[in-house]
Amino acid sequence: MATTLRPISHEDQLSLVDHLDELRHRLIICVIAVGITFALCFWQSDLVLEIVNKPIETTQRLDGTGKTADPLEQTARFQRELGQQLRSLAPTLGGAAAATAAAAANSDLSAAERRELRTLSRDLIEAQKQTVQAARATPTNLARKPVTLGVAEPFTATISVAFYAGLLLALPIVLYQLFAFLLPAFTPRERTLAVPLMFLGPVLFIAGVLFAYFVVLTRAVEFLQNFNDDNFDILLQAKDYYRFSVMFMAAIGLMFQIPLVVLAITRLGIMTPQQLRKNRGYVLLGVAVLAAVATPTPDPVTMLLSMAPLVVLFELSILLAAWLNRIRPLDADDDDLEPDDDAESGDPSHAL
Repeated sequence: MATTLRPISHEDQLSLVDHLDELRHRLIICVIAVGITFALCFWQSDLVLEIVNKPIETTQRLDGTGKTADPLEQTARFQRELGQQLRSLAPTLGGAAAATAAAAANSDLSAAERRELRTLSRDLIEAQKQTVQAARATPTNLARKPVTLGVAEPFTATISVAFYAGLLLALPIVLYQLFAFLLPAFTPRERTLAVPLMFLGPVLFIAGVLFAYFVVLTRAVEFLQNFNDDNFDILLQAKDYYRFSVMFMAAIGLMFQIPLVVLAITRLGIMTPQQLRKNRGYVLLGVAVLAAVATPTPDPVTMLLSMAPLVVLFELSILLAAWLNRIRPLDADDDDLEPDDDAESGDPSHAL
């Protein structure tokens, strides 16, 4: 029965109610998986937000190595340098106070001079205390974080990020349930192609998301945040940044599905690997267009970083498709799956 989610073959005849029942059970499994991963990500929301906010923090120029015209970055750099100066000034004031006190003990000085030195020593000690207090009060965590504008936005932004992270973690289970529901609709020949793609798709998507996060996203955020920054007080709203990050990484993850497209069109006989090689220029143009759309920055370096793995994946896909055609040609699949018309028609002469 479909209620037990048993494997269903292509030849099984199920009613509409059975199909809907199977779909309901698979949707329940998907919802439970997403709920568990969402609860885990919400429990560790601080870690998740720290990971997502990392590209913003790494693009700030607070170490003095790069020029910046952003007033907020200039203010943060000033506060950082001021704290460093105060911390280095405190020991100097303490040493000066000790030297002044030692000079006041000199018997060669007049009483008025000694009183003046003692007063100066007390002033230096007081200045040292105030300097130490000011150094401690100077902000040390100057890394910029997304801003929230609404009363409930910190909560809603946390919920959104935890949900997207949970959905990413549950993606293999969700895609498996989807493929398992659709798999009986494929013929035996189509199933030989669909089953490998069922496992390869999530792996490529996660690889694309990781590549986008570690290689491309930081570069894109740096370019966009520092573009013409001398004319703006740049404040990054949380919901806009998280929406941009999720859409950006999802787009790169979908672009990493190129091997699936190549394998599908070659194994279904739509095009051959030789034809793909011959039309490589058109494919590279399409890859460039996809990279330009998926990376909404006019920065050519970011676009090239997005294009490079796609071109490599395309070339590897052609090699894999050619290898599969050599070890199992399409004609062999057709011969294996071609029915015996005489046997199926019940011809007695064939039976003899």
